[in-house]
Amino acid sequence: MPAGRSGLWEHARVIEVRDPDDGRLADFRALTTADRRPDRPGGKGLVIAEGVVVVRRLLASRYPLRAVLGVPRRLADLAPDLAGRSAPVYATSAEVMAEVVGFHLNRGVLAVAGRPPELGVDDVLAGARRLAVLEGVGDHENLGALFRNAAALGVDGVLLGPGCSDPLYRRSVRVSMGHVLAVPFTSLAPWPSGLGLVRDKGFRVLALTPAGSAGPLSAAVGAERVAVLLGSEGPGLTPEAIAAADAAVRIPMAGGVDSLNVATAGAVAFYALGSFLA
Repeated sequence: MPAGRSGLWEHARVIEVRDPDDGRLADFRALTTADRRPDRPGGKGLVIAEGVVVVRRLLASRYPLRAVLGVPRRLADLAPDLAGRSAPVYATSAEVMAEVVGFHLNRGVLAVAGRPPELGVDDVLAGARRLAVLEGVGDHENLGALFRNAAALGVDGVLLGPGCSDPLYRRSVRVSMGHVLAVPFTSLAPWPSGLGLVRDKGFRVLALTPAGSAGPLSAAVGAERVAVLLGSEGPGLTPEAIAAADAAVRIPMAGGVDSLNVATAGAVAFYALGSFLA
């Protein structure tokens, strides 16, 4: 037993690995492509968490753990969380990790999980009061930030329209600080007529747009159930999506600024509509 690591070895089944070509590390190899959806070139459909905080959230989620890889110091931080897990935990050096994953990982630990069956729209809507509905949010960092803001400000679920990137892509998971693994989400189709399913459940659908013709966001405060419709950077929501909403609303801004980053706009809207205080 390596000196100073007894706590880690007592809590989890740890396997020391020194060879970067060890076949047992296949899930961690070439992560820049392996974490894509299975329908994409090189994609394995894996869910990858980086860093102690995000790995801990993965371990607490519904995503089935496959394996953990890290340097002993970071694995020791996770020892209580790994206790009783049947999935293998591989300990190695930072140099071997870099060779395996294809880049230097300064967070020192990775976890890989499978994807459970996708939730249905009814699963996401059940019991929800606040929703985010996204159209064309194709930037992984914006998407991750939106999920982090949604988790922080009490949004109960996220529905994804066309043009959205994969919330479970490694960068989205990292930017969300793992909260994408806790906030329920699913795809909404057909689009935009599928918004009728949301409205049928008692939600008021509000399209967030910087257009001067939109009413102030404050006018919508107090609704019992609200779904905030957010569009892509630049173009924003399509005219069809705005037309399918119950109302178009805007965030009043100082002169000379026409819009906010979509994740920032989402945070303002989530807070203003009572997600945090409700």
